[in-house]
Amino acid sequence: MEPASSRDVTTPATTPETAPDTSGVLRLMEEAFGFLHSAALRTAARLRLADHLADGPRTPAELAEATGTDGTALRRLLRLLASRGVFEEDGTGAFGLTPAASVLRTGIPGSLHATVLLLTDDMFLRPAADLAETVRTGESAFPRVFGTPFFQHLETDSAAREVFDAGMAAFSGPLDDVVAAAYPFPDRGTVVDVGGGRGGLLRSVLLRHSGLSGVLFDQAPALREPLLDPAELTGRWRAVPGDFFAAVPKGDIHVLKHVLPDWSDDDCVRILRSCRRSLAPGGRVLIVDAAPPAGNAPHPGKDLDILMLTALGGSTRTPTELATLFTRAGLRHARTLPTPGFASIVEAEATTD
Repeated sequence: MEPASSRDVTTPATTPETAPDTSGVLRLMEEAFGFLHSAALRTAARLRLADHLADGPRTPAELAEATGTDGTALRRLLRLLASRGVFEEDGTGAFGLTPAASVLRTGIPGSLHATVLLLTDDMFLRPAADLAETVRTGESAFPRVFGTPFFQHLETDSAAREVFDAGMAAFSGPLDDVVAAAYPFPDRGTVVDVGGGRGGLLRSVLLRHSGLSGVLFDQAPALREPLLDPAELTGRWRAVPGDFFAAVPKGDIHVLKHVLPDWSDDDCVRILRSCRRSLAPGGRVLIVDAAPPAGNAPHPGKDLDILMLTALGGSTRTPTELATLFTRAGLRHARTLPTPGFASIVEAEATTD
């Protein structure tokens, strides 16, 4: 018998019907290269490339001269970012702004320059690199990486605190007027912006509702430069420093925007109980967060949830998960209101004692 190795073996030609589907391979490679996309975006932000393109497209050589960089390396950076929709190359080899690149400009309304620098900072990147251990233990990587919990680190590192405060203000700022317009605030009463930082949301609410007064409540360092300076707000608000685990100022509406994701379930219940104790009869607690929906669709809340897990040990919770916390705190989930932004307004009311 003729050896099998010497037989004529006919291999069927690959046809379009039998060709392997490479979409999964390409998709997985794109995800694996994500760290390079993040690094490229951070580099563009640090070099302020978008500012240099505000007056129109420029060549990599021109940008390199303006930024003190290597022209060849800069062109390769821009080419990658352009493939992601950040900047675009024209037929002459010059690069210009896209809608995504435009919000990298500094000093413009809605700028995300500071947010990009925050989200790509070592305070988030290094804990994310230790995600496998976080998934194994369920514990934040930040203390393992930096030797102290997140907010204690900010207390001792003034540069990190500055990056955090600026980035959070830019991140949450575009939502302020969106939330103020989306929720039916009462004509009269007191709105307490719990953990409100510089008070951007409270400012938008008070400007839209002339019969309301406000309280900006946060730790003392966060209250140094409030945004509540318009003349029409004079006498309608006050800043109160304090600890929301211990007590919250009395009010008719307590708003917590981007507060609960920083904390564990037990800590969230403590914060919500503080709100419940100081809530006026018939009052409401509003949670403004990127509450991720069910299903497989992409949503910023799902990305933020992993950031919270690795860096702070917190969670970006769904409305159903928030409802469970409400029950533990003596509150009841009333409704969830979508907004044109990425966040939702999850409303709670006090249960009957």
